[in-house]
Amino acid sequence: MSIALVILAAGKGTRMESDLPKVLHKIGGAPMLHHAMQAGSSLSPERIIVVAGHGAEAVTKAAQDYDPDCTAVIQSEQNGTGHAVDQAREALADFEGDVIVLYGDTPFISHETLEDMAVARGRADIVVLGFEAADPARYGRLVAEGDRLDKIVEYKDASEAERAITLCNSGVIAADRKTLFELIGKIGNDNASGEYYLTDIVGLAREDGLTATVVTCPEAETLGINSRAELARAEAIFQTRARVELTGNGVTMQAPDTVFLSFDTTIGRDAEIEPNVVFGPGVTVESGARIRAFSHLEGAHVSRGAVVGPYARLRPGAELAEDVHVGNFVEIKNAYLGEGAKANHLSYIGDADIGEAANIGAGTITCNYDGVFKHRTEIGARAFIGSNTMLVAPVRVGDEALTGSGSVITADVPDGALALGRARQETKTGYGRKLMDMLRAKKRKLTEGAS
Repeated sequence: MSIALVILAAGKGTRMESDLPKVLHKIGGAPMLHHAMQAGSSLSPERIIVVAGHGAEAVTKAAQDYDPDCTAVIQSEQNGTGHAVDQAREALADFEGDVIVLYGDTPFISHETLEDMAVARGRADIVVLGFEAADPARYGRLVAEGDRLDKIVEYKDASEAERAITLCNSGVIAADRKTLFELIGKIGNDNASGEYYLTDIVGLAREDGLTATVVTCPEAETLGINSRAELARAEAIFQTRARVELTGNGVTMQAPDTVFLSFDTTIGRDAEIEPNVVFGPGVTVESGARIRAFSHLEGAHVSRGAVVGPYARLRPGAELAEDVHVGNFVEIKNAYLGEGAKANHLSYIGDADIGEAANIGAGTITCNYDGVFKHRTEIGARAFIGSNTMLVAPVRVGDEALTGSGSVITADVPDGALALGRARQETKTGYGRKLMDMLRAKKRKLTEGAS
């Protein structure tokens, strides 16, 4: 059976106290919306429809950044979840299959849960995701008998007996496309909020002789984010889960609580992550690599056996081959370092290609930006770059070439050559003491004048 996802992402999120649409606030370095889309992707959906409203342009862009083939539709007025899903009616008019409704501010629904819902559609016309709530509070209640779901009652409209029910509604629903939209067309707004509740389709389905059932999941999967405090809680939950998964896959972390991961961080077994490391989006660390303390990585690939840090920064486009060493206070951006290359101290390497076994001396800088354009630096295999070398791009230093310490290199250096680009030192005997005496005398004169 083909599957389409409808992801509701139109809310402003007033309690977030933010100009940013609620679903674009980040968990693990990615918008909450991406987490919902990622969960649904396990079902290999044929269509993804994102219902945007507040900040529609930004929400649409974020959705299409994740999946360029998704479609955004607009809910210009927020008149309830039934009204929101109805905005996808036209976009799915030619679709034949099941529709699963997800929420852009509910980031933790698991792949396994959605797969259970897809399977349950084989035995019921409507499938609702529920959970046993520790504190049901103001959740909608699922009125069920055995596997049969009779109706969903919103808290505002529930009787005292119904409020005593602990089986609660997550809002996630699955149904055949034709059935879903036929039922939505029958929803009214005669309720305490004057809104069109998607949940009403269960009662309407039962009236039409259709069947409805419940699939349950842990309450933690249904966590919705409505405030900064809840966002912080969700971040902590995400980080804990991600750390546990990595350690379970054979990654060593000396102090897991100090390591921060992104939604797409990939780390191979037998890699070692020291304390206080931050992984931004887009990082892959291969097996056996070591990321030392206080390093920050984003958009980078670290190959087997490489060592990064401590206090190193890898920016987007950093590509480290096997056994590369990047040491303390070294920054790499949009650069490739070949196998066994070393940049151990206090250097900036940007827009560069570094050959295998090359050695980059302390204080080296690739001067890649002229104020308008970026230019590339090429350093050959087994080259030796002396400390405090300025490489003014575009420039090439050949295989097995050397640069003298303190040089400014502005022209290509052939293979095997030595390049020196610095002023000749002059030493004036006795001038050091004379200069200091002159300066001290000047200071005394200024001090006496001020008094």
